[in-house]
Amino acid sequence: MTCFDRSDVGLLLLRLGTGGVLAAHGAQKLFGWFGGGGVAGTGQFMESVGYAPGKASATAAGLAEAGGGALLALGLATPAAGAAAAGAMAGASAVHVPNGFFAQSGGYEHAASLGLTAAGIAVAGPGRLSLDHLLGHTANRDWMVPVALAVTAAATLVVVGARTRRVRRAAEGEQDPLFEE
Repeated sequence: MTCFDRSDVGLLLLRLGTGGVLAAHGAQKLFGWFGGGGVAGTGQFMESVGYAPGKASATAAGLAEAGGGALLALGLATPAAGAAAAGAMAGASAVHVPNGFFAQSGGYEHAASLGLTAAGIAVAGPGRLSLDHLLGHTANRDWMVPVALAVTAAATLVVVGARTRRVRRAAEGEQDPLFEE
């Protein structure tokens, strides 16, 4: 008899797939790997879509994606990893919402799918084929799930809200107070 069941294998596959994709996107932002812009190029893009300051925004998004993705893939600190990745994907979704749902039109489909999967893994747990399980779930306690998701939700609301106000001011031709001289 094996100590693993179908759900453990399924969670492993979800963690590896989602975590791997997130980590690769984070590596694009942080290091310029896989055709990415690195912090400088991603920072310029972040500023162009309303996230400022750009380099700090690129670094935060890159760390949430690369770190959250790697930790999800390993099944380590799963509540925090899933929450961080979900928050980053909520920020990405905000950029793509004006383009509708489908990714082929530049919509938020891909970011939302990654974010919801990461949040789902945070809630479900990593399964027994994980470092969290191997380490006795010291960084994967039940109370950590709502705390990690709530803290991330609050931070995401602040960041996306500031971006929304910045984009709205730019559309109305107003100067952003962050960049006033």
